[in-house]
Amino acid sequence: MQSLKELYKIGMGPSSSHTMGPRKAADLFNKTYPAAESFRTTLYGSLAATGKGHLTDFTIKEAFYPKTVEIAWEPTTFMSKHPNALRLQALDKAGHIMGEQLFYSVGGGEIRTDENFKQKIDEIYPHRSMEAILKYTSTKRMLLWEYVEEFEGPGIWDYLTNVWHTMQDTMQRGLDKRGVLPGSLNLERKARRYLHKAENSPRYVRRMNNLFAYALACAEENASGSIVVTAPTCGSCGVVPSVCRLIKEIYEFEDSTIIHALATASLFGNMAKTNASISGAEVGCQGEIGVACAMAAAAACQLEGGDNRRIAYAAEMGLEHHLGLTCDPVDGLVQIPCIERNALAASRALDCATYALMSDGEHRISYDDVLATMMQTGLDMNKDYRETARGGLARFFKKKILRRFRRKKEN
Repeated sequence: MQSLKELYKIGMGPSSSHTMGPRKAADLFNKTYPAAESFRTTLYGSLAATGKGHLTDFTIKEAFYPKTVEIAWEPTTFMSKHPNALRLQALDKAGHIMGEQLFYSVGGGEIRTDENFKQKIDEIYPHRSMEAILKYTSTKRMLLWEYVEEFEGPGIWDYLTNVWHTMQDTMQRGLDKRGVLPGSLNLERKARRYLHKAENSPRYVRRMNNLFAYALACAEENASGSIVVTAPTCGSCGVVPSVCRLIKEIYEFEDSTIIHALATASLFGNMAKTNASISGAEVGCQGEIGVACAMAAAAACQLEGGDNRRIAYAAEMGLEHHLGLTCDPVDGLVQIPCIERNALAASRALDCATYALMSDGEHRISYDDVLATMMQTGLDMNKDYRETARGGLARFFKKKILRRFRRKKEN
């Protein structure tokens, strides 16, 4: 597995695969051809199908500014290696191609090319399964966050401190703002209102309402193209921070305790990224919200006193009960159903942690088993349900809007 620095990335929303990845590719290409007069970009598959709603064209133009960029959209053309692909071409004054490169945005802001798609990545962890990690930590009698420190080095805590501070800043901005999110849906921001209702709720529901407000705050900031932390992606960025903030407030933990929990959570996100996928375009939302729920469940279980086996059990349940979840963003925006999913996945993460804590930590289905199942489920899933906005809620919502438009026209 790679460093957790490749999992927790700080950048602009609303999509790590549609904004952070393409932006990284464009920046690299721009540096390669500084003498280019202009550029041409062709977006394929999911990048083209939902790119406008995900601000892909905006982030690419911003990367090449002040030079002009021509963007072509090919939503029905899927490259064999990955559904998120973009071809960048550098043009001279006469419009002739000086050079070109095909990039793949594989999720979490990471990019690949044909040359390095299957190339072995720089791995700092020696184990490639959660079962192997659990055996190793059991033999050495160490906690999961101590395992992270052993292979990342003590400097990782400074990085995670910045990650945690950024998560909190994102939440606070989301809680402070009112108004409507950008895009065609005119969706109202709800986090501030939910927080106000939480403050006036009966004590037994106040904490859950706070959790919802925190998750909505992060997800709404992401939907507006603000700065967020991928956990494991932009679209699922509200699950882990909201769970960690709620537990921190309940138990009055120091930040260092939360940061240790983020380290543990990263192992489950990293394992998903290594052995399966966190790309909605590849495996659906089970790879984004499902993995985020697993990460948050692991963090919550550790914070509430769970041992390594119970933590792994909580994470396994968090992902298992999101298997088959489709990625069907309405009108290509990371808003419906994405924002609500962050809030509900945060709630489920706490349930999974509680359930695991009540157990002895033994379970028949391992986290590794669920990852293999998730990957196969994603491959079996129809393309319309993998971030193309052609199936599921996206399809039926569009039909409903068209019917309303026709009625108005007839009247």
